[in-house]
Amino acid sequence: MRQIFFDTETTGLNPESGDRVVDIGCVEMVNRQLTGRHLHFYLNPERDMPEEAFRVHGLSAEFLSDKPKFAQIVDEFLEFIRDAELIAHNAAFDVGFINAELKRCGKAPLHECVESVRDTLLMARDMFPGKANSLDALCRRLEVDNSNRGLHGAVKDAELLAEVFIRLTRGQDSLVIDDSASSSSGEGGQLEVVTIDFSAFDLPVIAATAEELALHDKALVDLDKASGGKRIWQVPAAA
Repeated sequence: MRQIFFDTETTGLNPESGDRVVDIGCVEMVNRQLTGRHLHFYLNPERDMPEEAFRVHGLSAEFLSDKPKFAQIVDEFLEFIRDAELIAHNAAFDVGFINAELKRCGKAPLHECVESVRDTLLMARDMFPGKANSLDALCRRLEVDNSNRGLHGAVKDAELLAEVFIRLTRGQDSLVIDDSASSSSGEGGQLEVVTIDFSAFDLPVIAATAEELALHDKALVDLDKASGGKRIWQVPAAA
């Protein structure tokens, strides 16, 4: 399966009121392995940069003035994402902006180019209801290193999202079953479970030290006193 992790930076929050895309980042994954292929564009929005947006991504109108316009990179962008599953965090935002840019170029909307769109924000809300589910919050919760994120940037955020996605979906494709066609099903199409010989594992047994045993006994005595002699474990069974 080919998946493209995708992020944008913009001049604001509403493409219908004239806000434009200024940064696009795409990161490719095939069969849950990052391929190293990226696509990244800074774009000339053909308008000013509001201060609120500049504080988020640090991209000034002056810096973007000599960058290509969306119409100049649209074909390369569409070819890179074609027929892939597109994955974004708060996908409605990014897809809405890209669709607005595609419409200006006379192109069809994204859903006619890609296989599907998946929103990791909705996934995270299902998995962690009632908790913060921003990309930064998920990085902290899932132990993804975002220490060098700094200002928002599309390609960096797409890279982080790929790592977050792997952790969000860990285990979904790792059942004790060989997922190849030849070994995942037997006669009649029934799944065959791989047998593991646990006798091959040599597991070390670490015994408690005398000091640890003494501390354990003391803790049990203290609990016995606190419960008024009603401690119920380690009591010899009745004959």
